[in-house]
Amino acid sequence: MDIQNLDDKHIWHPYTQYATSPKPLVVESAKGARINTTDGNSIIDAVASWWVNIHGHSNERLAAAVHKQFLNLEHVIFAGFTHDAATGLAESLLPLLPGKPDRLFFSDNGSTAVEVGVKMALQYFYNKGEGHKNQVICFEEAFHGETFGGMALSGDLEFNKPYESKLFDVLRIPAPIGERAKESREQLEELLKSGNVAAFLFEPLVLGTAGMLMYDPEVLSDLIALARSYGALCIADEVMTGFGRTGTLFACDQSTEKPDIIAMSKGLTGGSMPMGLTSCPEFLFEAFISEDKMKTFFHGHSYTGNPLACAVAIESLKMLTEQKCQSDIERIVSSHKAFAQKHENNPKFKEIRQCGTILALEYQTGEKTSYFNSKRDQLYNFFIERGVLLRPLGNVIYILPPYCISDEELISVYEAIEASLNINW
Repeated sequence: MDIQNLDDKHIWHPYTQYATSPKPLVVESAKGARINTTDGNSIIDAVASWWVNIHGHSNERLAAAVHKQFLNLEHVIFAGFTHDAATGLAESLLPLLPGKPDRLFFSDNGSTAVEVGVKMALQYFYNKGEGHKNQVICFEEAFHGETFGGMALSGDLEFNKPYESKLFDVLRIPAPIGERAKESREQLEELLKSGNVAAFLFEPLVLGTAGMLMYDPEVLSDLIALARSYGALCIADEVMTGFGRTGTLFACDQSTEKPDIIAMSKGLTGGSMPMGLTSCPEFLFEAFISEDKMKTFFHGHSYTGNPLACAVAIESLKMLTEQKCQSDIERIVSSHKAFAQKHENNPKFKEIRQCGTILALEYQTGEKTSYFNSKRDQLYNFFIERGVLLRPLGNVIYILPPYCISDEELISVYEAIEASLNINW
């Protein structure tokens, strides 16, 4: 089978400009932190295949969990039915979530998990007879997905321009990065004073697509407390930051104030199956219980509560909380910290940022820092040629590896980055 020709003829890849992008590499297999291509190359997956693959590729324990579940129940409609994989996941996960919420709503991916949270918040106030509370506040630099709701909730992104006229209005404040923290708080309070805000939605501690921008837990706590003091619900988009990425199980574990609603996906199933979850407290759920059927939460997906995804999520969570994985996370955090310190005064970098297992390096390129910085493709190809998968966000590269990555593989990634400093822009 000529995979490359068939791909050229039939497949449309995401985030790919076919006029300028090289042909996709054909993957034969993957194991641990390595992706093996049909041309005999072994590539270190330093971005966990879009931030999802926390335990590495082809993990035997995750595979066994899916196999066992498949032989018992592969799927059943989740309206009117339930199963032990879903209840087992709720029993395992809820006590570990920041704020210890009471309920889980199941969906398919990060975008829908966020949208579910926003819909919950809006209908919560609608059901209570407070329909005027229908505004949502987000960060200007936010990214919350690529469905229409996700695009509307995200910042003013250039790649959303074709759909701009069809997106609903959202209130925006600057992300509280560095010196802008005070301005962010002031603008948040000014918007909250209207009394019409239903929800404050945020990426906790790290804004991923914006370039791995980072801010302090104390700042986040202050913003959550402020929003709550005006009666707004607080929604944490932990799609990327959850499941150990920031050094704690969830980013909001580091803030003293906890969100009301949490959206999760990506690392939830260890990168093995699509799944999204949205958690909420009991008081919010109770606003939907009524003899009036119009107060029902009319939301669902064909694969809601899929037993296979639930079973593998249970096993992934079990692995994540074991000492082996926690030690691996600490090892990666320490390695990143040492590499960052080594280059903290390197003039080739505009800034180096770290939060847990996430290390971001912003190159000095003579251009504005931007997702569309012209050096992006040059950097991507440079690393691929050296057997390392890094997907730059413009002139920002980041390492966000599977937790099973070895010290030797991490060193190879760091060495490739150091070699890139010799690129002649």
